[in-house]
Amino acid sequence: MGRRITASQSTAPDAARHAGRSGNTPSTGSRTSGSSHAERVFLVQAAFAELGGSAHGPGEIAEVTGLDDSVVYRILQSGIYQRIFERVDRGLYRLRTSAAQLAFTALDHRLDGAQTVLRELRAATDNGLAFLYMVAPFSGAQRQCVDMAVGDSDLAELGMTPRDVLSVTRSLRTGASGRTILAYLPAVLQQRVLAEPVPEQAGPGVYRHNDALLGSLAEVRDLGYALGYEECMAGWNSCAAPIMWDGSIMGAVLLLKLKSVMPVAPGSVIEATKEAAAELSRYGAARPAADDA
Repeated sequence: MGRRITASQSTAPDAARHAGRSGNTPSTGSRTSGSSHAERVFLVQAAFAELGGSAHGPGEIAEVTGLDDSVVYRILQSGIYQRIFERVDRGLYRLRTSAAQLAFTALDHRLDGAQTVLRELRAATDNGLAFLYMVAPFSGAQRQCVDMAVGDSDLAELGMTPRDVLSVTRSLRTGASGRTILAYLPAVLQQRVLAEPVPEQAGPGVYRHNDALLGSLAEVRDLGYALGYEECMAGWNSCAAPIMWDGSIMGAVLLLKLKSVMPVAPGSVIEATKEAAAELSRYGAARPAADDA
């Protein structure tokens, strides 16, 4: 891990000395050496997401980005005045909450039409219950249901109480949609989830041992979908596929059916679920500007 720089240590001569150092640049340095200042700022912002945790020093960020720690320090200092970063301790910084506001602005209207996609999935799977889960906005290690197509069904008919919704379906340890999201999260967030206990209300098919859970995540990445057998609730099986926006996991589409009706998910259910997730992934794809088309 790189050396942390505190405000008192980063004088102009000190910065110049760091800028001139050699032989200690990470392999990613060659990739960023010709980057513009704006690109370097974006790299620093992305490093906070990759590192996870609450706060980090310039040395940690430099190691992840391949930038010199003096460059990172100057970006952090400038970002304080631009309300991008805030200093929480000597030498430790974190993203400001305004970064979350930017994310919400970017997400605005991206999911218009999701209800149509879910209804089409329900019709294609002989009235399966279709759900849209997204990464929880205030926690990168939880999920929340933001839309569903369940016909005349309700949570009570599914055997789910409000407590189940808050404790079981929010956990990324449980259910096909939880494991689908977890499979594509950074390792630091995966470790946070692995350290959590299994929700008491989880179904009999939940992965209780971390080794088995990790093995299932590798399978999700290989196949592009997850199958769940009574993970969240006894008597219900499921299929889920990831929603990816600009290369990042944003959520998952979940198809739920009674075990008595779907003891094993057929290929038609898997393909329909994957197609619904792919359609919602296209909703979030970056579109070229008019003058670039």
